[in-house]
Amino acid sequence: MVAPVRDLRKPAEGPPRPAETVEAHGSELREWIEAIVIAFVLAIVLRTFLIQAYKIPSGSMEPTLLIGDHIMVNKLRYGLRMPDSLFGLTPLADEIPYGHYLFHLAQVHRGDVVVFVFPQDETKDFIKRVVGVGGDTVQVKNGEVFLNGDPMPDPHAHFEVAPHDRSLYSPRDNYGPVVVPPGKFFMMGDNRDRSYDSRFWGFVKLDQVEGRAMFIYWSWGADSQSPLGIRWSRFGKAVR
Repeated sequence: MVAPVRDLRKPAEGPPRPAETVEAHGSELREWIEAIVIAFVLAIVLRTFLIQAYKIPSGSMEPTLLIGDHIMVNKLRYGLRMPDSLFGLTPLADEIPYGHYLFHLAQVHRGDVVVFVFPQDETKDFIKRVVGVGGDTVQVKNGEVFLNGDPMPDPHAHFEVAPHDRSLYSPRDNYGPVVVPPGKFFMMGDNRDRSYDSRFWGFVKLDQVEGRAMFIYWSWGADSQSPLGIRWSRFGKAVR
């Protein structure tokens, strides 16, 4: 006699074992946890080393940047910079070069709009335009900027104070001349009469430069014609 052939496609009789059900649910949960952890780590890496969003809270860069503009900043533009801390902490501070560049990819040029650590309070970030680099002589006369002895081409400058209201004694209107030290930068806001910048607190070190502003991805303000206060025309505008 020939024994009947067993049908391997036929499912086993009876309900599945509880262990198999628990294992399937556990595997699905583990996959969700892994996906969340990976997404979180990627977000931290992107924000720390590659690109970060900032909101403009003051009018010091008007009209280039308005209060309520939200911008994206390229943090890898000038090189790979270590953050100033990890979640506000500096573990292994002797081994990890917090707040320093590991390597450089490009130079910071005059005219770049950059985000940097405020030298007088490292918990704050400022955004200004680079006016002078190492070796430059910067001077302000009656509000006008002179670079290396000549009037500086200044298409982005905005003024709100009348010439007859300028002061001989305020660094806002008359400053310098000063020579920018090597590896440092002289920063000014485009709104020259409403900017707290290098005229008041000095130079910015290269390691304090966090990145270059790229474009506006969102903007809203009371001056908008939109009922919601959204400035649609500023979306995607490059920061130059």
